[in-house]
Amino acid sequence: MASRKNIKRLLVTLGIISWLVMLGSSYLYRFGQLNGAPVETYLFLSKVSLIAFIFIVYLFYRIQISMQDVFNILDLLWKVFVTGLIATMASLFSSLLLSVLKENEHGRNPYFLDALYEINLGLIITFLIAAFTVWKRLILYQKSKWLIRLWSTFEYGLLGSSILFFSTLKLFDGIGIIVLILLIMCALVLSVNMKWVAYLNFKQKWKSILLIILISLYLGYFYSILDNYGADSGYNPVFDAMGLITVHSLFLFILTYSIFSILVLLFNLPTSSVFEQKFIEVVNFQKLSQSRNMGQNEEQVYEVLLESSANVALAKIAWLDIMDEEQKVKKTLYFKTYKLEKEEILKAIDHDRVKNIQSLIPTKNEKQKRFIAELKHEIYKSIFVLPMIIRDQPVATLTLVKDVKDGFSKEMIEIIRTFVNQASISIENYRLMQEAIINERYKEELKIAKRVQDSLLPKILYTNDDLEIAAFSKAAAEVGGDYFDTYKMNEHRLALIIGDVSGKGTSAAFHMSQMKGIFQSLVQVNLGARDFIIKANNALSNCLDRTSFITTTFFILDAKKKNFQFSRAGHCPTLYYSASEDKVEFMEDNGLGLGILRDSQFEKYVEVNEYDYKTGDILLLYTDGVTEAKNSQNEEFGYERLRHFLKVNKDKSAEAIKEEIIKTIYDFCGSSNLDDDITTMIVKVK
Repeated sequence: MASRKNIKRLLVTLGIISWLVMLGSSYLYRFGQLNGAPVETYLFLSKVSLIAFIFIVYLFYRIQISMQDVFNILDLLWKVFVTGLIATMASLFSSLLLSVLKENEHGRNPYFLDALYEINLGLIITFLIAAFTVWKRLILYQKSKWLIRLWSTFEYGLLGSSILFFSTLKLFDGIGIIVLILLIMCALVLSVNMKWVAYLNFKQKWKSILLIILISLYLGYFYSILDNYGADSGYNPVFDAMGLITVHSLFLFILTYSIFSILVLLFNLPTSSVFEQKFIEVVNFQKLSQSRNMGQNEEQVYEVLLESSANVALAKIAWLDIMDEEQKVKKTLYFKTYKLEKEEILKAIDHDRVKNIQSLIPTKNEKQKRFIAELKHEIYKSIFVLPMIIRDQPVATLTLVKDVKDGFSKEMIEIIRTFVNQASISIENYRLMQEAIINERYKEELKIAKRVQDSLLPKILYTNDDLEIAAFSKAAAEVGGDYFDTYKMNEHRLALIIGDVSGKGTSAAFHMSQMKGIFQSLVQVNLGARDFIIKANNALSNCLDRTSFITTTFFILDAKKKNFQFSRAGHCPTLYYSASEDKVEFMEDNGLGLGILRDSQFEKYVEVNEYDYKTGDILLLYTDGVTEAKNSQNEEFGYERLRHFLKVNKDKSAEAIKEEIIKTIYDFCGSSNLDDDITTMIVKVK
């Protein structure tokens, strides 16, 4: 930017210098004429200075116009107008001065007349070049290769024609007239390029016409000045600028394009309102399309829809009824409408007072119909009603009212329908986005819940010198309701628990955490199996909801006595392998799930069993997700497969049995996607 400003300053300086050289050489020419000295050199220098001045001014305006990044047509025309106004005022002042002094000796002084002439010449050329560069910008708007080549040919032709200025040929001699005709033909072809006109609105077109007419008046005035300058005083300039084909061509080109522009603008005036209306429709459609990106909520989309539709239809009044889930009006947005007016119009929508109702496509809800009708009202004559449908449900109803009959054309209705459809898409997208945000929030919350639940399950299992213990748990969803744990009651006694909360998901996970708290609290009191189950039921009865319960099996293994006691509260029967008998059996006993009975009646169903264990014995604790796991044929894994599994793998370590049962269940299901949580705990006597 700074370098362009420096170049402009340099060009202004060079322009002033070239004009001063032109004036000085004219004085020398005039002095030589008066004293009989040779003057051809000064005439040549004067002409060269004029050509240089034209070229420098052209470069200046070319840079000036190119610096304008935004293509503002009125601004460009205004610059030409202002340049012409300044030149005209200066020219009128010089003419006034000349008329005042024409009877005076100074008024007939050739040096004084030369100065006035070349001042006028400099101002007029500046105006011509300013108009020329602006016309170039207009012609090359939305340019093509062909158009650029034609313009380049025209520019080079103007530059080349200046050579004839140094010859003895006159403007309308053979070669001169041919060159001028070629340039005029080229100018005519260029002048039909007016794509910029289509982008002006009605008001801008009128302003453009006015500015171009004024520019044309300047042009005619300047032409008469150069053609007849000083004729009444007998003044003959050193050289006739009008004999320069370049100057003559500039006049003709600017005038031609001005005439074409005025005619095209006038012919386009009647269609301006149509194009403006289409432009408004596009802008409104864009607003509705981008409403979600602009961060607008549903009500803001409704407001844009109401305003856009009312403006397009030129509606006198309008409103938008927003429905609730029961299809009742929960809110109304008004556009140039008052509630009383709405009620008045609704009264007018009566079959006794309305004629020519044209029912359009009815919705599933018969109360919500699209229709256009004529009203028998003092002011309002036609009405158009259109519901907005999202997922086959009306969510709003748009009503437009006009004060003329047949106020809604087919094209207008289609445009409004397009607006409504786009608004429906925007609102649906907004709702889907809100749902996606909520779902994403749920996912994040579930991830947090999963991390919390994982932290509730023990990472290290307590054991003693007699036992190997391994456990595994896998939730069907992000979180589950299965639970297992161990606790070292003293040096010899070890407590084990496995549980399954009814249901799945977050509620089951929440109850599972309650079960862990109860286990960790009660097991430290050193209770027996029966007392533990009873007190756990009492505690859970106060915090579980009525529809939930927890099944569990609680074991106490005593390394000193080499036995274990257990109590089952409605849980899956424990699978026990006796090494001495080489037999696998289910240890079944009575018991109800915790929280099913919430009074003293529960104690009747609590049963405790006690067994001695020997080396090689195995306890396989599990939840119903193991036995109820299904394959592709919808067959359950079942108790017999589990019994057979333990029989086959009885010689393996607890950890190896755990890994094998996981593999066996996944192979059986054919996938790692489970229908229910699975948990298993293997205890093997060393």
